[in-house]
Amino acid sequence: MLKLYAMFLTLIFLVELVAAIVGFVFRHEIKNSFKNNYEKALKQYNSTGDYRSHAVDKIQSTLHCCGVTDYRDWTDTNYYSEKGFPKSCCKREDCTPQRDADKVNNEGCFIKVMTIIESEMGVVAGISFGVACFQDI
Repeated sequence: MLKLYAMFLTLIFLVELVAAIVGFVFRHEIKNSFKNNYEKALKQYNSTGDYRSHAVDKIQSTLHCCGVTDYRDWTDTNYYSEKGFPKSCCKREDCTPQRDADKVNNEGCFIKVMTIIESEMGVVAGISFGVACFQDI
């Protein structure tokens, strides 16, 4: 029974190790995938509250950013042509930006999200490595 348990733990360790290596090797594809999906979410944005639009609003309001690379990304969307910038782009909470670029955050969200992910990657890798190693003890 102990040998079976040890083999099972070793298998779990190897799966975690492979997942970490794959994540590291394909990190650029992950970035590109996030950027493409965020651009698609902007194009399909509406104020009815679907999960993509809610995610865009949450990212923009939390990180104080607007658009993918900058606020001008919104000008290519149907939402902008109908209503202007969404409220989640506002620099202040009580604004109605419509098409006034001075009222919205200038910096894009992609750079901010990637900066946060990359800054926390060491912590995530350390915790993952620690969990994987201590499983076999």
